Amino acid sequence: MADDVPRYEIRIAWSEPDHLFLAEVPELPGCMADGETYEEALANAHVIVGEWIDVATEFGMPIPEPKGHLSIA
Repeated sequence: MADDVPRYEIRIAWSEPDHLFLAEVPELPGCMADGETYEEALANAHVIVGEWIDVATEFGMPIPEPKGHLSIA
């Protein structure tokens, strides 16, 4: 796995009302992205994870360590 790929779980689902794929990063509160295709939503999620971490760092917020596995709820 490349070093620049986030190691956080990313959940992607189709949103009929939005006509978009929505990508959620459950370990990072409020971290979500979207895209017209599954691949675009995933790529956008990778970008937003980096941005989420940058903002958290700037404001001194804790950054959760990736669990490295799927969480079962």
